Amino acid sequence: MPRLTVSKPELMSGGNDNRFRQFVHDFLAFSARVDQCRSFFGQRLGISGIAYTTLISIAHLESEEGVGVSRIAEHLHLSGAFVTIEVAKLVKAGLVRKRTNDLDRRRVLLTVTPKGRKMLDDLVSIQAPVNDALFDCLSADDFNRLSAMMARLVDCGDRAVAMLAYMSARAPQEAARKPASATSGRSRKSVRAR
Repeated sequence: MPRLTVSKPELMSGGNDNRFRQFVHDFLAFSARVDQCRSFFGQRLGISGIAYTTLISIAHLESEEGVGVSRIAEHLHLSGAFVTIEVAKLVKAGLVRKRTNDLDRRRVLLTVTPKGRKMLDDLVSIQAPVNDALFDCLSADDFNRLSAMMARLVDCGDRAVAMLAYMSARAPQEAARKPASATSGRSRKSVRAR
């Protein structure tokens, strides 16, 4: 019998992980398709997919004064440093304007330029039908439930990644603590087996 890849009972329909595995594979397949769409939208604007996501997030979150890098980073679940790099590309392309925040001179406020706004407006004729097709199978109730679940899944994903980092950091320490006799015994056996 194959080794189970989960131990949480809620994820083991019928006492196995078959449905969980199918869910993960379907989730990855859908995620890849969303990423393909995002990349295409970016290409239409002459930028990368992540730059497109950053641009449209600035457009949606900016007020009259603009929006800060930290707010964009929080919204996209990315680091501020990464968003800063993407914003620099958008500024260079003339799609985003960056100015100093009058309330905190250490921070900047971002706004979409008229050029960037026009490009986003022109993209809607492709973007809207593609987004509709991506989620065509969902009712309004389905969408509301999925949207709420997705926010929770991002939090779970953050915890899982933190767990991986912790486990990876511990692995070399645990290997170093193993007694030398355990490894030397194994090497003697392999020599005798030859």
